[in-house]
Amino acid sequence: MRIIIYTGKGGVGKTSMAAATACKIAADGKKVLVMSTDPAHSLGDSFDREIGREQIKIKENLYAMEIDTIYESEKSWGNLKDYIKRLLTAKGGDGIEAEELLVFPGLEELFSMFRILDVYESGKYDTILVDCAPTGETLALLKYPEGLSRLIEKLLPIERLGVKTVGVLVEKAAKIPMPGDEVFEDVEYLMDKMKRLQRLLLDKKVVSLRVVTTPEKIVLSEAKRNFTCLYLYHYNVDAVIINHVYPPEAMDGYFCKWAKLQQEAMQEIEESFSEVPRFYVQLQKRELRTLEVLEEIGEQIFGEYNPDKVLFQKEIYKVNTEEKSLTIYLPFAEKEELRLEQNGGEILVGVKNENRRFPEPPEFSGQEISGAKYEKGYLRIFFQ
Repeated sequence: MRIIIYTGKGGVGKTSMAAATACKIAADGKKVLVMSTDPAHSLGDSFDREIGREQIKIKENLYAMEIDTIYESEKSWGNLKDYIKRLLTAKGGDGIEAEELLVFPGLEELFSMFRILDVYESGKYDTILVDCAPTGETLALLKYPEGLSRLIEKLLPIERLGVKTVGVLVEKAAKIPMPGDEVFEDVEYLMDKMKRLQRLLLDKKVVSLRVVTTPEKIVLSEAKRNFTCLYLYHYNVDAVIINHVYPPEAMDGYFCKWAKLQQEAMQEIEESFSEVPRFYVQLQKRELRTLEVLEEIGEQIFGEYNPDKVLFQKEIYKVNTEEKSLTIYLPFAEKEELRLEQNGGEILVGVKNENRRFPEPPEFSGQEISGAKYEKGYLRIFFQ
């Protein structure tokens, strides 16, 4: 089974690209589920029909669903949430304030990913296409399992065995409510599921992420940060889809000034995403909605490519905090041809007449480059 996750800045067309890809794969005979984890669901709008939290059939081999994040949240940690609320209100705190404190950023999206894990483990489909929330939420979601594990360990006052033996005495003396068996069952369920989810997301033979962007400076800047961060977290980005490309015939008259801006953006795209396959989608004369339109767009995007395959797999970036270095994959370069610059939070690497840009890793933000070494296709950049 394959899982393909589409991410990017809000408004770039993630939902349309995910839906069109699902149509293309289904047309090739695979059983596909396209699902949305974005709270602002628009998957139903793309297919021009009602889609809910249960899987429905769109056509032969193609199914869709929009995940209900509140429903998944209550299902995943209802007992634990109630216990933490009791802890927060034990000293007479306000219940409404406690409820607000329990809205952890990214948590509902994490529980949406649990639903993806459930579908994957059911084995009902050949491919799962995921229309993810915008970039920031996606990154938070992918980092969440480890962070939430630490939080739960800190919040639970004593272990399960201790609760059964001395829990009543502690509760009376300290006036702190003790968790019951149902709370520990929730914790065990969460911890186990998070471990399985993390293993799945990092399985590069199964999971690919695809970044959707448009050829505009602001959108492109976020796409580059997203791309780099995902690789630094060891997730596999196997393609970049550039949406809303103006065709040449649209560049006359009112839009003539966009020609130069788009050309510059296209050049930056080539420099920033040179390693991975890139797919360009021209701005259409009609909305990308209804099954028929999405099927056409799926063919236009991929052509002879099989979008169900892992289109690229390579560790492009690697951060070493101990030696304060960033390693970048630069195949086929010659040491004498390399040029290295640092400017405005970006690292520019020149190879012959080509330039490539990389955002500085957050770990080294504001630090100057102190040196570099190129060996066996990898450039190591050191910071001071």
